[in-house]
Amino acid sequence: MAHKKGTGSTRNGRDSNAQRLGVKRYGGQVVKAGNILVRQRGTKHHPGNNVGIGSDDTLFALIAGVVTFERLGKTRKKVSVYPAAVAAIAVEPVAELVTAK
Repeated sequence: MAHKKGTGSTRNGRDSNAQRLGVKRYGGQVVKAGNILVRQRGTKHHPGNNVGIGSDDTLFALIAGVVTFERLGKTRKKVSVYPAAVAAIAVEPVAELVTAK
Protein backbone atom coordinates (compact mmCIF):
# COMPACT_ATOMS: atom_id res chain seq x y z
CA MET A 1 0.00 0.00 0.00
CA ALA A 2 1.12 3.49 -0.75
CA HIS A 3 1.98 5.65 2.20
CA LYS A 4 1.58 8.93 0.33
CA LYS A 5 -1.51 10.26 -1.40
CA GLY A 6 -1.15 10.50 -5.16
CA THR A 7 -1.44 14.06 -6.41
CA GLY A 8 -3.49 15.18 -9.38
CA SER A 9 -1.83 16.78 -12.34
CA THR A 10 -1.32 20.51 -12.00
CA ARG A 11 -2.43 20.88 -15.61
CA ASN A 12 -6.03 20.10 -14.65
CA GLY A 13 -8.58 22.00 -12.60
CA ARG A 14 -9.65 24.95 -14.73
CA ASP A 15 -13.08 25.89 -15.99
CA SER A 16 -14.60 29.15 -17.17
CA ASN A 17 -17.62 30.76 -15.56
CA ALA A 18 -20.99 30.34 -17.27
CA GLN A 19 -21.97 33.31 -19.44
CA ARG A 20 -25.66 33.28 -18.42
CA LEU A 21 -26.97 33.86 -21.92
CA GLY A 22 -30.54 33.49 -23.12
CA VAL A 23 -33.95 35.13 -23.08
CA LYS A 24 -34.47 37.21 -19.93
CA ARG A 25 -37.98 38.55 -20.62
CA TYR A 26 -40.52 36.40 -22.46
CA GLY A 27 -43.39 37.28 -24.78
CA GLY A 28 -46.29 38.99 -23.01
CA GLN A 29 -44.18 40.22 -20.10
CA VAL A 30 -44.33 43.89 -19.15
CA VAL A 31 -40.93 45.64 -19.18
CA LYS A 32 -39.52 49.05 -18.34
CA ALA A 33 -37.21 51.05 -20.60
CA GLY A 34 -33.69 49.69 -20.26
CA ASN A 35 -34.67 46.15 -19.25
CA ILE A 36 -32.51 43.46 -20.83
CA LEU A 37 -34.62 41.20 -23.05
CA VAL A 38 -32.05 38.77 -24.52
CA ARG A 39 -28.36 38.13 -23.79
CA GLN A 40 -26.73 36.46 -26.79
CA ARG A 41 -23.59 35.94 -28.82
CA GLY A 42 -24.30 37.03 -32.38
CA THR A 43 -27.77 38.03 -33.52
CA LYS A 44 -29.89 34.93 -32.95
CA HIS A 45 -32.68 37.41 -32.16
CA HIS A 46 -32.76 40.70 -34.06
CA PRO A 47 -33.96 44.00 -32.60
CA GLY A 48 -37.50 44.96 -33.63
CA ASN A 49 -39.67 47.96 -32.78
CA ASN A 50 -38.57 49.90 -29.68
CA VAL A 51 -35.65 47.53 -29.00
CA GLY A 52 -31.97 48.51 -28.99
CA ILE A 53 -28.87 46.36 -29.42
CA GLY A 54 -25.70 46.65 -27.35
CA SER A 55 -22.10 46.18 -28.44
CA ASP A 56 -22.21 42.59 -27.14
CA ASP A 57 -25.48 41.89 -29.07
CA THR A 58 -27.64 42.24 -25.94
CA LEU A 59 -31.20 43.33 -26.77
CA PHE A 60 -32.84 45.86 -24.45
CA ALA A 61 -36.14 47.74 -24.28
CA LEU A 62 -36.15 51.38 -25.37
CA ILE A 63 -39.65 52.07 -23.99
CA ALA A 64 -41.91 50.64 -21.30
CA GLY A 65 -44.37 48.13 -22.71
CA VAL A 66 -45.03 44.48 -23.52
CA VAL A 67 -42.51 42.11 -25.14
CA THR A 68 -43.41 40.25 -28.33
CA PHE A 69 -41.35 37.74 -30.32
CA GLU A 70 -42.00 37.94 -34.07
CA ARG A 71 -40.70 36.43 -37.28
CA LEU A 72 -38.44 38.45 -39.54
CA GLY A 73 -38.66 36.80 -42.93
CA LYS A 74 -38.63 33.00 -43.11
CA THR A 75 -35.82 32.15 -40.75
CA ARG A 76 -35.01 35.14 -38.55
CA LYS A 77 -36.61 36.16 -35.27
CA LYS A 78 -37.07 39.66 -33.91
CA VAL A 79 -38.00 40.98 -30.50
CA SER A 80 -40.23 44.05 -30.23
CA VAL A 81 -41.69 46.07 -27.37
CA TYR A 82 -45.07 47.73 -27.82
CA PRO A 83 -46.76 50.18 -25.45
CA ALA A 84 -49.19 48.40 -23.10
CA ALA A 85 -52.29 50.02 -24.68
CA VAL A 86 -51.32 48.89 -28.20
CA ALA A 87 -50.29 45.42 -27.02
CA ALA A 88 -53.66 44.84 -25.32
CA ILE A 89 -55.43 45.37 -28.65
CA ALA A 90 -52.96 43.29 -30.65
CA VAL A 91 -53.02 40.28 -28.31
CA GLU A 92 -56.72 39.63 -27.84
CA PRO A 93 -57.68 36.26 -26.35
CA VAL A 94 -59.01 33.79 -28.88
CA ALA A 95 -62.53 32.51 -28.16
CA GLU A 96 -62.53 28.85 -27.19
CA LEU A 97 -64.26 26.35 -29.43
CA VAL A 98 -67.58 25.11 -28.11
CA THR A 99 -68.33 21.51 -29.03
CA ALA A 100 -71.93 20.61 -29.82
CA LYS A 101 -73.34 17.64 -27.91
